[in-house]
Amino acid sequence: MQLVDYFLKTGYEISFVATATEDEHSSALEKLGIRTKQVVLNCDTFKDFLVDLQPTIVLFDRYLTEEQFGWRVAEYTPEALRILDTEDLHSLRHVREQCFRQQIAFSVNVWLQDDKTKREIASIFRCDLSLIISDFEMNLLSTVLGENRNIVHHLPFMVDTAEVPTETPSFEERTNFLFIGGGKHAPNIDAIKHLKNDIWPKIRKQLPKAKMNIYGAYLPQKIQELNDTAVGFYVRGKAETVSDVMQKAKVCLAPLRFGAGIKGKLLHAMQYGTPSVTTEIGAEGMYGQLAWNGSIADGETDFVNAAISLYSDKTTWEKAQRNGYRLLSDRYEKSVLEQEFSFIIKELINGLEGHRRQNFIGGLLQHQTLKSTKYMGKWIQEKNKMK
Repeated sequence: MQLVDYFLKTGYEISFVATATEDEHSSALEKLGIRTKQVVLNCDTFKDFLVDLQPTIVLFDRYLTEEQFGWRVAEYTPEALRILDTEDLHSLRHVREQCFRQQIAFSVNVWLQDDKTKREIASIFRCDLSLIISDFEMNLLSTVLGENRNIVHHLPFMVDTAEVPTETPSFEERTNFLFIGGGKHAPNIDAIKHLKNDIWPKIRKQLPKAKMNIYGAYLPQKIQELNDTAVGFYVRGKAETVSDVMQKAKVCLAPLRFGAGIKGKLLHAMQYGTPSVTTEIGAEGMYGQLAWNGSIADGETDFVNAAISLYSDKTTWEKAQRNGYRLLSDRYEKSVLEQEFSFIIKELINGLEGHRRQNFIGGLLQHQTLKSTKYMGKWIQEKNKMK
C-alpha cells in the first residue's frame, strides 16, 4: 500500500491485477481510483490485458508472481520497466525455517544451495530492479550479484514521521505485554508458542499481575487454544486497530526464531512509542549502528530479564522509546526514501536499454531455452483448452 500511495502521488494510473478474489480484508482499491482486474493463471487473457494497457512500469509482488507473469510482460510489453517487490527474501525465510526445524546452523552456503534461492535470485536477475526491504538482505545478495548490484535497491517501510503521534500514553498509563502478528506466517506461530511455553511462565513468575495479550488475524485453532486466563495469557485475535492496542501496551515482545525482512510489528512499536524486546532475527536489518527501541536478546534468560527490566524501570523504558523515534527519523523517513526511489526510476526509464545490456545474466535467463516457466504455462494453457 505504501508503493500504491507513492505511485498515485507521483501521477501514475494504477492497474492492480491478481489471481485472488476479493474478501472482507481486501483494501478498497477502486475507491482510490485504481483499476482492478482478476486474471487466470496460464491464460492469454493476461496477455490481451497487457497489450491493451501498454504499461510504463510493471511491479511484481514477490518472485512467484514474476515467475508466472514475467515472461509475458517481457514478450508483449518489452519497453515496460520491470520491478520486483521481494517484500523479504522468501528463500531466506524458507531456509532459516528449515534449518530451525532440523536443528542445524544456518549459513550462506546452505541458503545458496536451496532451490527456492536459485529461483528467487533468477527472478531478481530477470527484472530491471528489485526492491529489497532489509540492508542485511542487500549485503547477502551482494555475494551473488557481483557487478550487478545496480539491479537491487534498498527500500524499507516508509514512515511519514510528521504523522507519528507526538503524544502517546506514558509509562504509568500503560500496562501489560503485547505480541501482534498474522496467523498465516510461520515465524509468528512459532513465536507465540515459544512465548506461552518458555518465556511467559518466567515473566509471570516475577510479574504476577501482568498479562500477555496476543493479537493477529487468521490465528489457527491450535493458537486460540493457548488462551489461558489463569496465567494471564490472552489470545485476543484480530485487533481493530494496531495503534490502539500498541499504545495500551507497555512492552511489545517478539521472540522470533526464524524469518526474514524487517518486521512491521516492531516498526509499529516505534511509531506508537512502545519499547520492544526481540531477537537478532527480529531486529535484523532494522537499526544499523543505532540503538534499538528496547532490547535484543536471543537467549531465553536474557530475553526474560530484558522484558522485566523494560516493564519495571521507567528510565530504561523512556530511553528505549526515544531510541525508537530516532530510528524512525534516521532510517524510515518517507520523504527521503521516496525521493531516492523517484531518482532510481527516472534513471532506469531514461536508460533502460543500456541498463539491460549491462545485466548479461538477466538477458541469459530471458533466453528461450531457459524459460521453463513460460513453456510450462503454455502447455497448461493448451491442456486446459481440451477440457
